[in-house]
Amino acid sequence: MAKVIKQPKAKKLMHYDRASDVFYIGIQGGAEEEYVEVAPGVSVELGEDGKVIGIEILNASKVFRPVSQVSSQKVS
Repeated sequence: MAKVIKQPKAKKLMHYDRASDVFYIGIQGGAEEEYVEVAPGVSVELGEDGKVIGIEILNASKVFRPVSQVSSQKVS
């Protein structure tokens, strides 16, 4: 009989704030201890243990505009 290993599903939170044009991707829970800006307007949030807990993208509509333009061209 094969052994089935169940892996817990990671909780992921995605949120877009239209008013401030910020897109947030939560990786895991925890308090932010520091952040590292990996590109202009893109920050990786780190928890107490130095692991990634989230990613924040400022000016998200501008960042994702090229992607949305490509996908809308494929639909036509």
